[in-house]
This record gives sequence, structure tokens and C-alpha cells, in this order.
Amino acid sequence: MVKTMKLVLLRHGESVWNKENLFTGWTDVDLSDAGRREASEAGRILLENGFDFDICYTSYLKRAIHTLNLALEAMDREWLPVIKSWKLNERHYGALQGLNKGETAAKYGEEQVKLWRRSFGVRPPLLEAGDERNPTTQAMYRGVEPKQLPLGECLRDTIARTMPYFREEIAPQMKMGKRVLVTAHGNSLRALVKEFDRLSDDEIAGVNIPTGVPLVYEFAPDLTVLNKMYLGDAAAVKAKMNKVADQGKA
Repeated sequence: MVKTMKLVLLRHGESVWNKENLFTGWTDVDLSDAGRREASEAGRILLENGFDFDICYTSYLKRAIHTLNLALEAMDREWLPVIKSWKLNERHYGALQGLNKGETAAKYGEEQVKLWRRSFGVRPPLLEAGDERNPTTQAMYRGVEPKQLPLGECLRDTIARTMPYFREEIAPQMKMGKRVLVTAHGNSLRALVKEFDRLSDDEIAGVNIPTGVPLVYEFAPDLTVLNKMYLGDAAAVKAKMNKVADQGKA
């Protein structure tokens, strides 16, 4: 068994709906031009810091897939095996998807929007079953048991799908000595971070994961966290975190 294990988490670069400050969730929007630059820069930073990988994981959503592709291109590692899973998708924002966060905060109040965005157990308004955004009607989920697919999720729900996937699929690769890169989303990564860092339900509300910045975890063999750090300029990382936190303000 390996003595220590490293895992790199990477939130996708800015998407076109991030840029427009819209609730995105499972809406399959692409990266903005800035997001593409962030993704490539993430790959360059990983390369400059001596990182290499054996296997990569990402979601079914193109903003995460394209971020991973651009990062691997920058590392000259496009040949690496990539496993995609819907269980790494962003938290499903239900009927909020497509709404402007600032306008929604002005209408319902910043506290309500903060609950929808950051609380552990409060779900957003759910989609109606007949809504065209229902994932059971979308081709990318045709291989998934319909009853597994949500119409809206809180962070607790997101953890309920991401952590078993991590334990069953990703952690065994790490324990075999594989170097793993996971490229996903703000809330699916917050779900992992909450469990890794053993944060309370209240503490995770204050965690904002910046776009396009590699987050490196080092684990003991029992998956106890030994160390964690963001790669890149600390001031720039903090500014990106603040930008994420400010999205829900009127």
C-alpha cells in the first residue's frame, strides 16, 4: 500500500452562464473565452509544479469535460484515460436553472438565495416532472435509472451521490498508487471537500471553490487529510473565491 496519496480537484473554468451570473446546475453550457484560458492555465500550473496523472475523472457536463481537455492539452497528456460520471455533475438547481442570481436575490432576498446556494439541507424549488429540463428526457442520461435522477438537489443530496462514487471508484485507484485528477463543479467538489475536511453543515456554507484553480489534497493511507493547498498566486485565488461568494448578492 502507498504511504501517502495525492488527489487534484479542479473546478471547471468560467462558463458562459457563470459570466452572466445565472443558476446553471445541470444545464449543459460551455466555457466562456475566459474559462478556456483558465483551463489551459490550470494545466500549465500543474505542469510547472511537476504534476502528472494516470487517470482522470469528470462529469457529463461539457464545461467540466472541456476544462479537463484543455488542461490535459497544456500538459501534453491528452492520451490519459478519462472516466465520465453523472455522479460528479454539479448540484441540480431545479427550477432556479436559467435565472439570474442577482435578480433572484432582489426578488426573494439575499438570505433566501444564500440558503438555496449554500445551505446543506435546503433544496431549491424542484422542476415539474414534465419540464423539458427534466434529466430523464435528456440523451446523456439514457443509461441511468430514471429514479436516480433528481429534479433539484441540496448539498446533502449531492454528497449522497458523489461520496459513494469517490469511495467505490476513485479511492481504490488512489490506493493502487494511481495519480488522479478530478475535474468537476463548484458543488460536487464542495461535497467532497466537506467530507475530506470533516466540515460541519454550517462551515461548508462559507466554502467557495474558485474556477480553474487546482486544489491539491495529500492523504494518509486511511484517507485522513495530511495537507491541502491551491496552486497559483494566493491573492488571485482569494479574489476568485470572493467573486464566487458575491454571485448571490442583489
